[in-house]
Amino acid sequence: MSKSVLVTGAATGIGRAIALKFASNGYRVGAFDVDDAGLATLIDEAHDAADIVTGHMDVRSATDWQQALDSFVGDGGLDILVNNAGILQSGQFAQIPLADQTRTVEVNVIGVITGCHTAHPYLKQAGGQVINLCSASAVYGQSELATYSATKFAVRGLSEALDLEWAPDGIRVSALWPLFVKTHMTDDMDIGTTRALGIRLTADDVAQAAWDVAHSTRQLSPHHGVGIQSQVSMAAANLAPASLTRLINKYLASR
Repeated sequence: MSKSVLVTGAATGIGRAIALKFASNGYRVGAFDVDDAGLATLIDEAHDAADIVTGHMDVRSATDWQQALDSFVGDGGLDILVNNAGILQSGQFAQIPLADQTRTVEVNVIGVITGCHTAHPYLKQAGGQVINLCSASAVYGQSELATYSATKFAVRGLSEALDLEWAPDGIRVSALWPLFVKTHMTDDMDIGTTRALGIRLTADDVAQAAWDVAHSTRQLSPHHGVGIQSQVSMAAANLAPASLTRLINKYLASR
């Protein structure tokens, strides 16, 4: 029987690339999103033999999560959960409407918490794995991405905690840390950090990283940098004093 992977935010961008990557390699894929039109084109793009189940899901809703799991795995187990769905607003914190910032927290944090909590028994049954989309913005709080960065710190902490807590259940929890990725989320982004560092990663790069993490035999840390910029940033933050990390981020934000 084919292994199963459920991907949120699968209609476009990184989630779409991950869904297609796993489907093209023989996985049974559950692709869920609020973007029904995008999911329809995902089916069209997938290989004829691909086994993809699509469905509408607002990740903030426990009811939507339960319905998605019921329709995709039924009474069976879930091998891999990819919590990819997320939103982003860039700009000065005080100028972004509070409602937009609250929605970012709801989707990026509550969505991941709800997904992990609801999927736990299915993952336990299969001895499965969770892959959470974190971000290099969780290395140090990012100017002009303040709330988004804060949500990724939350994902970082949740991933670390569940990797320890769920190990006795046979569940591995990992976090992918890309920097900036060329998707619709970054099309109009023009902040100091992107001007200084550019946007070098593609959705396919992140999909390949997700595939590699899912099939690695050892995990010394739940955190996995995607691309050289993220890997260097993570390593430098671990080695450098916080004051130096702050100065570097301050310089990049001013570009």
